[in-house]
Amino acid sequence: MRDYEEVTSFLGQWGPFQRLMYILLSLSSIPNGYVGMAMVFLADIPPHHCRLPFLNSSSYGGPGYNLSLPTQEVKGEVILSRCRRYTEQGALDAESIQSTERCLDGWVFSKERYVSTIVTEWNLVCDDAWKTPFTVTVFFLGVLTGSFLSGIISDRYGRKFIFFATMAVQCIFSVIQAASNSWEMFCVFYFIVGMGQIANYCSAFILGCELLSKSPRISFATLGVSLAYAFGYSILPLFAYFIRDWRMLLLALSAPGFLYIPMWWFVPESPRWLLSQGRVEEAEAIIRAAAKKNGITPPDVIFKRDDTAELMNSTVEQKVYTWIDLLSTANIRNTTILNIIMWMTVSLTYYGLSLNTPNMDGDPYLNCLIAAASEVVGYSSMWFAVRYTTRRFTLGFSLIICGLLLLIIKYVPEELNALTITLVMAGKSCITGAFGFLYLYCTELFPTVVRNMGLGVTSMASRIGSTVSPYVAYIGTYNKVLPYILMGCITIISGILGLLLPETKDEELPELISEVKPLHWFCQKQIPVKRKIEQENKQLGIGLEKSHSLQDM
Repeated sequence: MRDYEEVTSFLGQWGPFQRLMYILLSLSSIPNGYVGMAMVFLADIPPHHCRLPFLNSSSYGGPGYNLSLPTQEVKGEVILSRCRRYTEQGALDAESIQSTERCLDGWVFSKERYVSTIVTEWNLVCDDAWKTPFTVTVFFLGVLTGSFLSGIISDRYGRKFIFFATMAVQCIFSVIQAASNSWEMFCVFYFIVGMGQIANYCSAFILGCELLSKSPRISFATLGVSLAYAFGYSILPLFAYFIRDWRMLLLALSAPGFLYIPMWWFVPESPRWLLSQGRVEEAEAIIRAAAKKNGITPPDVIFKRDDTAELMNSTVEQKVYTWIDLLSTANIRNTTILNIIMWMTVSLTYYGLSLNTPNMDGDPYLNCLIAAASEVVGYSSMWFAVRYTTRRFTLGFSLIICGLLLLIIKYVPEELNALTITLVMAGKSCITGAFGFLYLYCTELFPTVVRNMGLGVTSMASRIGSTVSPYVAYIGTYNKVLPYILMGCITIISGILGLLLPETKDEELPELISEVKPLHWFCQKQIPVKRKIEQENKQLGIGLEKSHSLQDM
């Protein structure tokens, strides 16, 4: 029996074809790095106070405002009230001065840092302040929806189709979003952009892992797409520093996406997926083209016709896989459930720490750059870890260390703010590395026939965590240590659960549901492969999976 890796081993590990796929698919993740985090600047809240119509000055803190507005204390600093004004303007008696009301004539915003944001555009402050964090929630709801739909579409219609379709959705709707004339319109388009962003990232990841062989696949999954994502995150403050208007900033961030159009003629469909659909000739054509690019003469027959007869038999009904198949056998069901739990908790901690970054003291552009730098450290460290340690240990260790670092913050004195920031950034590096590593691990755990669907469902579950994360961060308004305690505890629990997952280091990617391994805790004497396939095919209620014949190569 020959598997896909053995059949295509003549291509080599790191030829021109593999290098081209590695570079192109990694670069495609750069826009994904700044699309979601752009709200740090698009929706930042500048200093503001009530507008007073009887004063001619429309600048923030202009002449007369300091005598006509009440004050409030924010972070130990006394400033003009952001949401209240005196009821009777110009009154001097104590009783009237103490009487205040809402800002009935709008607000004046400081233009020291921004020309405009969506907050200044639609006055998302005071009674409407809830709309700003909810805008981020809308984006994550779009990401959640995209995670679910992209997996189904990709497993049914192909990796390449969903990769380029979602790239177009992300770019085009970001441009349209910049022309929004209301907050509601902005949110609708942001939801669609969120769908495209995660679907594009997942499909690029899956396509790369299925096109590349074992050695470059690990580098691609842990370093290639991850560092490209972090690079996109790091150039965000550069764009934002020079472009202070939110509409122009959004257009500038959308434009690079159109540079990826020529990739259509260079990136092929996944041969693994084509084989799982019985399209053997197309898979062979792609492999022969790759061999030609690598300067290698392929064998006359790559996939034996006798072995693939079942795939080409039109009388056999093609099995259509759905997300229900992720629960069809005990092994894949346990793997799916554990992955859902892991993705939810890792996402909650990652975004909980990321969303707290703008609240750090100092320049927001520099803070954003520091946060991006911590991601580079996390991804790079994870790349070294996966080369020398097992998958289970890598995931469990990084999560447990992250949790411990966050729990230590409780015992740091308030005056040692630098130490607190260091612990937070170190924890963020660990959780960032774990987040990127989950994509690789998840890809190796799920079989080809439902791999993108499995990644989509678990990634969708992670968006539940990201949707909750702003509210975990909000707890810090009342107790700044409690969010770290909550995130630290759930991260440690997730690290322990990660030790139960099957080991996949140096293993071939599973092709069929019947090849999914049991949890580490329940590993018993291995059943012979053929017998195991027969048993699990009975559980699935099918005679023989369409792509089963590939195992006899």
